[in-house]
Amino acid sequence: MKSSRLLSILLLLQTRGRMTAAELAGELEVSVRTVYRDAEALAAAGVPLYGDAGHSGGYQLLDGYRTRLTGLAPGEAEALFLTSMPGPAAELGLGRALSAAQLKLRAALPPELRAQADRMRLRFHLDAPGWYAEHEETPHLGRIADAVWRGRVIEVRYRRWKAPHEVDRLLAPYGLVLKAGRWYLVAGSAEPAGEGAAAAPSGPYTYRVDQVLAVRETGGECVLPEGFELAAHWRRTQAEFHERLHPEEAEVRVSARGAARLTGAQAKALAATGTPDPELPGWTRAVLPIESQAHAEAQFLELGPEAEVLAPLPLRHRIGTAAAATAARYGALPAGTWTAITPARV
Repeated sequence: MKSSRLLSILLLLQTRGRMTAAELAGELEVSVRTVYRDAEALAAAGVPLYGDAGHSGGYQLLDGYRTRLTGLAPGEAEALFLTSMPGPAAELGLGRALSAAQLKLRAALPPELRAQADRMRLRFHLDAPGWYAEHEETPHLGRIADAVWRGRVIEVRYRRWKAPHEVDRLLAPYGLVLKAGRWYLVAGSAEPAGEGAAAAPSGPYTYRVDQVLAVRETGGECVLPEGFELAAHWRRTQAEFHERLHPEEAEVRVSARGAARLTGAQAKALAATGTPDPELPGWTRAVLPIESQAHAEAQFLELGPEAEVLAPLPLRHRIGTAAAATAARYGALPAGTWTAITPARV
């Protein structure tokens, strides 16, 4: 355990440069005192490690020192090959680079780790998009990724759902996110401020890359906002999206079959707050989150007789009216319609 921690300190300093004892302790989830002891052990082993005291001090390796030791554990080697994503890498223009990196990594592994990594690569494959998701063309992904990488402001023509449907935007690209097979650009607005006003970047905003119709690099420099971290921003964005997705509620009771067909936030709410219905044995009553009454109408109608909306009354009325109209439509079929359908055709 200690040897693994010593190697981690060595690699952290090699990749990040100067780090304080508190920063190292935070990364390794140990006490600062433990970091002090580990630093002394590395120095005693001949590693050119030195530390500076003071507010701006910290530990640092001697300039030019590099270790070729990776210390990969079997699980770590397997994980590196498991997380390879040739599809997205190819979309970003990095397909050959990924293959070359994997080849070099495989050649550097000892025989026993190489065999385990090969077994992982042959038996596990990561395919992120869902079954029914159509492939979306992203012809401008490469140019956007290049602007993100080099920190360059871009001008894009973007297609959105509300009018005007095509708009021009000047964007400071902060990063790209791949979510369920779809690429998103996280960017701030780089529009110039009005006359006499100080320029103040706004955002970040999220744009679907497949809706970008044209891209032009402006030559302007893009600087990330202080403290911005793409992964943390994306987690907050997702949490806010889910909060906005179901702003209303509906009281319902569902049968066991109906409950099995609920998904997402509604399935979680039913499991967390559902109680046995006092009037219908085997049914469950709960308050479920809904996006809107119009959306909930279609959603609960799909469950047919396996669900009943109790409140709010306007939603119950909408579903009752739609169900009655549907029953009237099917009740008006000419006599003999159903007998004309043979079992072989059903």
